[in-house]
This record gives sequence, C-alpha cells and structure tokens, in this order.
Amino acid sequence: MKIIGIIPARYNSSRLPGKPLADINGKTMIRRVYEQASKVIENVIVATDDKRITDEVSAFGGISVMTSESHQSGTDRCAEAIEIYENISGNKFDIVINIQGDEPFIHESQLKLLISCFDHENTQIATLIKKIDNKEDIFDINKPKVIINKDKEAIYFSRSTIPFVRNYEQKDWISKHVFYKHLGIYGYKKEILKKITLLEQSSLEKAESLEQNRWIENNYKIKTEITDIESFSVDTFEDLEKIKII
Repeated sequence: MKIIGIIPARYNSSRLPGKPLADINGKTMIRRVYEQASKVIENVIVATDDKRITDEVSAFGGISVMTSESHQSGTDRCAEAIEIYENISGNKFDIVINIQGDEPFIHESQLKLLISCFDHENTQIATLIKKIDNKEDIFDINKPKVIINKDKEAIYFSRSTIPFVRNYEQKDWISKHVFYKHLGIYGYKKEILKKITLLEQSSLEKAESLEQNRWIENNYKIKTEITDIESFSVDTFEDLEKIKII
C-alpha cells in the first residue's frame, strides 16, 4: 500500500489572504504542515495554484505541483495533483491523504490513525472525528457534526446539531448523548478519489455546503476513526495570532 500526502494550498483565502505563507514563529504555515506530514508519510507534495507558494515550497526543499485556479474544494485539487505527480515522477500510489494546509501543528498520531483505516480492505474514504466536550460546539454552525453507524461509517454530516435530543433542554443535551464533530482531513483510495470528483453536486451538499454529503448520497462509504486530539485550523488573523503563542 503506497501512500502519498497532498496538501492543497490556495493563496487567495477570503478571510486571510496569503494564508499558506503566513509566518508562524519563523516558519511559514505551509512549511510547518509539510514538515509535520513528512514525519509520517514518506511522499508529501503541495498542490497549489500560485507561484509564490511553489517558490516557498522549493525554498525549504519540498515538492509541489501547480494545479488549476478553478477548483471548488481540496478534494478536487488533490485529484488533479495526484495525476500530475504520478506522470512527472513515474511513481504510482494507492492511497491519497488530503491534509489541511491550515493546520500547522497537525499531530503525527492523527495521520497514523487516519492511515490505519486502510488496513481494512473495504475502506473507500476515511476521515477523523472527535467527541464534542463542550455544549457551545454542539450548536456552532462552523463546526460540522457527524453521526455514525455501528461500524463507524458516517451516516450524515451537518452544520446543525445532530441528532436532536428529544425531551431535554438544549443545555442538557451534551450529557444525554455523544456528539461528534468532523475534522477536515481525508484519506481516499486513489481510484475512489477520481470517481467522487466526477460526481455532480448533490442537493444535500448544496444545502449544507459540505462536499462529503455528495459522496454519501452516491453510496460511497466514509470510514471514521475517533481521535481525542483537538485540531486547530487557522482561518482568520485572530487565529493566526493565537497559534503563534502555542
């Protein structure tokens, strides 16, 4: 099983332009993500649409490929990047790990846990989830929730609170049910990655603005594993200032 880690990295973030090149205690964000991923995955590349990012990756000795500016998601960018990289390198891969480019301190154990999902031959797509331990997150629309079946496969993702806990006040829900939030890191079998990017946007994906619902609507299975490590993504200038003191 040959694995490649791909870090999608756009320059034009609406809330924090130039985010991949933001300085975090002397290193750019994209460099920190790359170095963390490389501790676990032998082959790591950055997939970007901006020469400033490819120049930075080259400067610290990393590998990058230039992809289209028109991609709507990191999944789409990964699908183009793996095709480009396999053609230019001559290497072939079985599993693609899509690593968020805005999590500079992603933990090694999380990457290992995600990769372990593919020890099961039937795994098509994998992702990580975490038990929600505060009631504010249950109702935060910017923290997508997920419900899973007994095999730890995702049933549905939502920005709303799922499930609804009947007969109790909302302040008590956290003590009456286990809620999970979704962490935005994915693994895909390569042939599955190519197939899901050819699917048309689905109604549930459009409603929630969550691409993973498209895959579920089209009968693809998303295996989840539960991590107890909190992830921290950088979306705003305020997030950037917070992470500099970690």
